[in-house]
Amino acid sequence: MAEILIDVIVAFLGGSLLLGLHRKIMARVQRRPGPPIIQNLLHSLKFFFKETAFPKTASMPFYVGIIFILAVVWIIGVIAGPVTENSLLILFGVYAVYKIVEHNAGSSSGSPYGKMSCVRAVLSAATELPLFAAIVLVYAKTGTMNIAQIISYQGVHGPLVASVPLAALMFFVLILAKSPYSPFAITKGKDLVTGYETEHFGVLRGFLMFSESVAWFVLCWLFLTVFFGPISVLWLVVGLIVIAVITGFINATTPMLSPNHSVMTLITICCICFVGTILMIII
Repeated sequence: MAEILIDVIVAFLGGSLLLGLHRKIMARVQRRPGPPIIQNLLHSLKFFFKETAFPKTASMPFYVGIIFILAVVWIIGVIAGPVTENSLLILFGVYAVYKIVEHNAGSSSGSPYGKMSCVRAVLSAATELPLFAAIVLVYAKTGTMNIAQIISYQGVHGPLVASVPLAALMFFVLILAKSPYSPFAITKGKDLVTGYETEHFGVLRGFLMFSESVAWFVLCWLFLTVFFGPISVLWLVVGLIVIAVITGFINATTPMLSPNHSVMTLITICCICFVGTILMIII
């Protein structure tokens, strides 16, 4: 239990700082000073001490419960990932539930912005194709879906990023799609204010930010672990920072796509990378 608690805290702090670095990189690329790197962490903690208001249009208690479900879902992600290095299928299930929660968080508030966001969440379900396809390709290459066994496989045969680079690219595109201000972030487009989070305040917003930080850490950790194999803590930190820098630079220089263009672009990239990886494995 202590290990789980420590890993959840590390995931929250690490994810918050990485998101802060991501935002700082975007600002510097756009020639703005930007907030300090710890700003996202400070905001997350601040909301836990703010007054919690409830909109009259909210569907209580679903409006409250869905936020705590989101936090629990990503805590399970930490347990299945960094703590136990369990099956990729568990993390895929965690991500699938997250999409359901994302949809219901928007619809439960009664806000028109939230409702539009939940409609786009259904549309963006196609963006889960890269995750599912990457899991299938990793299994085809290693013969296992257990994270610990995948790490051991890479210790013998070398990192998967070298043998199935297109699968790694496909997973990285998924991370890019979930990064803040991404060109593929249709559920939180600027036309939707903050999307499904628009009508959540105080403690509820604090839990939302907590979940986002943990989710970002878990996804980045999963990418580095599955495709780069057994790496030290130092190189893990370096890898996490590199991901934040790359995604921040891309998001700062790329305009946001429309929902249809976003989904079709992700599906196209997924199909090309999937077919290409299958040919590489066969040949």
